[in-house]
Amino acid sequence: MSAESENKGDGGVETREESRNGGAVATNGEHLVDLYKKMILVRTFEEACQRGFRQGKIGGYLHVYIGQEAVATGFLDAYKEGDAVITAYRDHPHALLLGSDPKNVMAELYGKGTGIVKGKGGSMHLFDVKKGLYGGYGIVGGHIPLGVGFAYAMRYQETDHICQLYLGDGAMSNGAFHEAANISGLWGKDGMNPCLFIIENNQYGMGTSVERTTAMTDLAAKFDAYGIEHEKVDGMDLEAVLEAAHRTTEQVRETGKPYVVEALTYRTAPHGAGDFFEKYRTKDEVKKWRERDPIGLLEHKLLERDELDEDKLEEIKSEMKETIQEVSKFADESEEPAMEELYSDVYSGSDEYMGEE
Repeated sequence: MSAESENKGDGGVETREESRNGGAVATNGEHLVDLYKKMILVRTFEEACQRGFRQGKIGGYLHVYIGQEAVATGFLDAYKEGDAVITAYRDHPHALLLGSDPKNVMAELYGKGTGIVKGKGGSMHLFDVKKGLYGGYGIVGGHIPLGVGFAYAMRYQETDHICQLYLGDGAMSNGAFHEAANISGLWGKDGMNPCLFIIENNQYGMGTSVERTTAMTDLAAKFDAYGIEHEKVDGMDLEAVLEAAHRTTEQVRETGKPYVVEALTYRTAPHGAGDFFEKYRTKDEVKKWRERDPIGLLEHKLLERDELDEDKLEEIKSEMKETIQEVSKFADESEEPAMEELYSDVYSGSDEYMGEE
């Protein structure tokens, strides 16, 4: 299936699809309910992160995923063990959806020794290779060449694994993006780069809109210059994302060629936790996009199809709120990293410098 979509600028996405395989990925009600619970986990976790930051418990900086939950939830549903996932600094949901313990993820944000990387990375540098997460990265665009390299290594090792490489609209004017896309297309000609580029186009790079950043606002089409096929998907509609995710993931896995999906989405939260005034966008614009909140859209479908009722929806939210309260409590009460951790994981091997005179 190929799809062409156009951002209407008011929270809507017009999509024209031409089916080659006769329909969307099969999703039964039970599966959608399970994914709904995951989206509520992400949303509730992110809201708790905002509170923690404002209480001074989270150091460094913080970028949450509120409004974009359908993108990572849908694409990571197509993840298979052995695949690699790499993303930028809005990385909490990727860790959670891949199965990292929420307590350890929150403890990392709190800078505690029980954190997922021992309190050394914080919000922007989550890492859990056992779960397939090869990092969140704070340098805009810096992770893109790494993801392309992971994909090459996987095919060089004669596996059928792929790399899901998430990038934002703000990274696409970066030189690292163009260099990596070029070599991905080149290696892909020989089936040696199974990299699925997932553009999380949330309309803004920090406080600058796509329209003020580039004359070419069709971001996926930029890959034409590098011989990489692409399409768009409504990133607020979980079922649309699921269909695109499973189809394109299998295509990349089978062919070894890179592919691009631009997910048109919107962060209804500020860019970062300290972005209070948001003078770059209007309240009316945010309100219109909130009407297409991905969780709200999924709730409507689940109610309409009698998969859940209002009481069950509230029960799920209440249970998740209790879970995240425990998560935050664990992070708050965890110990600071031991002093010797300052020197661990710096060098590989057994002869690490431990700070002795």
